[in-house]
Amino acid sequence: MRKSLIALGLAMLAAGTAFSPAFADPRTDVNVGLVLEPPILDPTAGAAAAIKEVTYANIFEGLTRIDQNGQVQPDLAKSWDISPDGLTYTFHLQSGVKFHDGTPFSADDVKFSFDRAAAPDSANAQKQIFTGIAKTEVVDPQTVKITLKNPDGYFLFNLGLGDASIVSPKTVKTDATNPVGTGPFKFVDWVKGDHIDIAKNPDYWGTPAKLDKASFHFISDPSAATAALLAGDIDTFPNFPPASVDQFKSNPQFSVVVGNTRGETILSMNNGRKPLNDIRVREAIAHAIDRKAIIDGAEFGYATPIGTFFPPDDPNYIDLTAQSNFDPAKSEELLKEAGVSNLALSLKLPPTPYARDSGQIIQQELANVGITANITNVEFADWLKSVFTDKDYDLTIISHTEPNDIGIFARDNYYFDYHSDKFKKIMNDLNLATDPAKRKELLQAAQKQLADDYVVGFLFELPKIGVNNANLKGMWANAPIQATDLTQVYWAQ
Repeated sequence: MRKSLIALGLAMLAAGTAFSPAFADPRTDVNVGLVLEPPILDPTAGAAAAIKEVTYANIFEGLTRIDQNGQVQPDLAKSWDISPDGLTYTFHLQSGVKFHDGTPFSADDVKFSFDRAAAPDSANAQKQIFTGIAKTEVVDPQTVKITLKNPDGYFLFNLGLGDASIVSPKTVKTDATNPVGTGPFKFVDWVKGDHIDIAKNPDYWGTPAKLDKASFHFISDPSAATAALLAGDIDTFPNFPPASVDQFKSNPQFSVVVGNTRGETILSMNNGRKPLNDIRVREAIAHAIDRKAIIDGAEFGYATPIGTFFPPDDPNYIDLTAQSNFDPAKSEELLKEAGVSNLALSLKLPPTPYARDSGQIIQQELANVGITANITNVEFADWLKSVFTDKDYDLTIISHTEPNDIGIFARDNYYFDYHSDKFKKIMNDLNLATDPAKRKELLQAAQKQLADDYVVGFLFELPKIGVNNANLKGMWANAPIQATDLTQVYWAQ
C-alpha cells in the first residue's frame, strides 16, 4: 500500500497536479487597483483623495485613526485626557516609535506637524482643523498638550484624517515623492503612470502587517480594470467602477462587497461667474437634472440620490431631494425669468468613470432645457489646477469623499466661490456646540441652507464597490474616510 501511494504521488507530480498546493504557504503580497494616481505622496500637503488611498495607515499615522466603521481609535496617541471645558486635550504617546529612516518619534514631531499645517503657507487641505488650535505644547517627549480656541466635537475624529498625519521635520521636504512615516509599511518606489510599491516595516512599533509587500496600480479605464482582475494581475479593486461589476458577482473566484462612502457627488457650479451668480440659473440647472437617469446610467443603480451635501446613512441627514426635483418646465421658466437664453457653459470632467459617465447624461439633460454644456475631459492634475485652485470653470462633476466636510461651503476661497453669511453663522454655531441635539439642529439647518441656495447640483452618494479575490481577507467594506488600509489584509489558505 505504501509503495502504491508513493507511486501515485510521483505520477501526480509528473502531471503537474501535486499534493503540495493544498499545503502551500499563503501569499504575502497583494496587487491593488486604483482609479486615480496620486499627484504627490504627502497626505498633509494635497487635497486629492488618491494620496490618502495609498498612504493612510499604511505609511503615515496620526494621533488617532479611523476604523472601517467610522469610529475613533488610538494610534500614535495611546490615550488622552480632555479638560471639562472641552478646550484642552492631553495626549499620551506610544513609546518605542520610530520613523522609517530610524529617527525616534516624539511630542516634538506632533508640534512640528500641527504648527506646519496651520502656517500661512500651508498646503494642507484641512487647514481649518489646525488654525482652530490655540497652541500645541510639548509637556515631555511622550506627552503633548493641545489647547483649542473653541470646543470642537469633531476634534478627535479630525485628528484621525490623513491630513493630520504626523511627519518628520527631517524628511518632510521630500515626503511628496519619498514619504517617510511611522506606519507598518515603508515606501519602496513609484513608477509614475504605473504603480507604487510598499513593503512591510520590520521595525514597526505596533501590530505588524500580515503582508510583506503591496503594489498600487493605476487603472482609470473600467475595461482595463476588468481585464486586470480576470487575468489575476490585480487582486483587489477597492473602488471598482459599477459598469462591469455584475460579471464578478457570479464568479466564485471573486468577492463583491457593496458598501458606503462619504462621497457626495455633485455638479459643482462656479457661483462667482455670471450667470451662475444668479440663484435662478442655478436652480434651473438643478431642476434640469434627472438623478434617477444619472444613477441608472452612470452608476448602474448602485448610488443613493442626495438633495444636499450630506451622507444619507448619517443620523443627522434630511432628505431634501424633492426640493430640487426633476422638472424641465420649471427650469425653462426660471431661465426665462432670469433673462437668460442660449446659455453655453463649460463642463470640465476629471478622469473618474462616475464623472465622465454622469457628464454625458447631464450634458443632454441641460440641452433639453436650452443650456449647452461644452465638455472638456481633463486629467486630475489639470482639474486640481484649473478648477480647484484657479476656479477656471463653469461646471464640473466631483465626489467629495472627506467625512464631516459640509463646512467647506463656509470657506471664502473655496472653488465654489459661494459666500453666505447665514451659512457661515450656522457653521460657527456648530463649531461651538457640544450638545448632540443642538448639533443635529445646526447640521440640518446647514443642509437646508445649501439646498435653499442651490449652491451646486446635488447628484448622489458614491457607493463603495469592492471586487476582491475570494481568498483575500481584511479589505474594508465601507469607506468612512479616504483610505485603502492594508494593515489587516491577508490571504486565506
